[in-house]
Amino acid sequence: MRLIVRENYEEVSSYVAYYVKERINQFAPTKERPFVLGLPTGSSPIGVYHKLVDFNAAGQLSFEHVVTFNMDEYVGLPTDHPQSYHTFMWNHLFKHVNIKKNNVHILDGNASNLDEECRKFEAEIAKLGGIELFLGGIGPDGHIAFNEPGSSLTSRTRVKTLAYETIIANARFFGGEVSRVPKLALTVGVATVMDAREVMLVITGAHKSLALAKCVEEGVNHMWTVSAIQMHPKGLIVCDEDATLELHVKTVKYFKSIEHVHHSIIGPHNLGLQGNLLRNMVDTNQAAKRRRRLMLQNLLNNDDDDGRRRESSPEDDAAVAAAAAVAEAGQKRKRRNSAYWQETSAALDVNP
Repeated sequence: MRLIVRENYEEVSSYVAYYVKERINQFAPTKERPFVLGLPTGSSPIGVYHKLVDFNAAGQLSFEHVVTFNMDEYVGLPTDHPQSYHTFMWNHLFKHVNIKKNNVHILDGNASNLDEECRKFEAEIAKLGGIELFLGGIGPDGHIAFNEPGSSLTSRTRVKTLAYETIIANARFFGGEVSRVPKLALTVGVATVMDAREVMLVITGAHKSLALAKCVEEGVNHMWTVSAIQMHPKGLIVCDEDATLELHVKTVKYFKSIEHVHHSIIGPHNLGLQGNLLRNMVDTNQAAKRRRRLMLQNLLNNDDDDGRRRESSPEDDAAVAAAAAVAEAGQKRKRRNSAYWQETSAALDVNP
């Protein structure tokens, strides 16, 4: 699992939006091979969505061959309701980009058979070969999607009763009136999210700092469903400084040091978007090994006894020349040291 820390919400949104853009572009989706993207709602991804809209308007990102699956939807709320997740997604993202309407998948909280609606949703994901990247947020109690504390970590898309804390947290979207907040929702399961080939979570604000600490520093626990990301082979959390308030200082320093190594020592040009080592870095390492081998051979005078010169490439010749220069510099240094000790010994009238 990787943890990326940025200064504030704006920087987090910029990082995540750029990451999503690059993942889609590097995937090079087509009609036959679309990029399947899981998406959240709530306050966390709004900044990301607005920046994705900007990328699309600038011609840097196309949604033509992107298929989306949203995490959840309220039960009983009309799709055109101002607080439905259908309305949220179209207002903040979909109507501003070139995505095809039939490529958008949002659960129907008004379906006559809610269980069947959930099964169809899972089947559609499977039909497309799974989700490539699932972008998510969390609640203050560490729930991912509407997988409230105590949810099974092997859960699939289903009907879920909302926890009271979640109802209170979402009351701000309903004029502050708790009674107007739906009490049921359809949600993807924890396993649905974790089945994605990559999971990326956005966590910002001091009110989510305890959940982040539970996720990063403690074990996998169904009372903090976000902690399931620890088991994912390509899990990534992007957070702001406020969200790290409950983490140990050494934990934050550790993850920042990893990013420092990536950028300052290995070099961003040698790393893929997901932190994987690129081919050219391997080639560079191999060339360095060859130079070291040739240098060692030169220093040890490990030439053929008959003096025959072996065939060599220009790279080998350059490496030999470099090795010879290093050897000569070493010999000069040894001669200077020897002369120094001889003069010092004579002055002190002692043996070196």
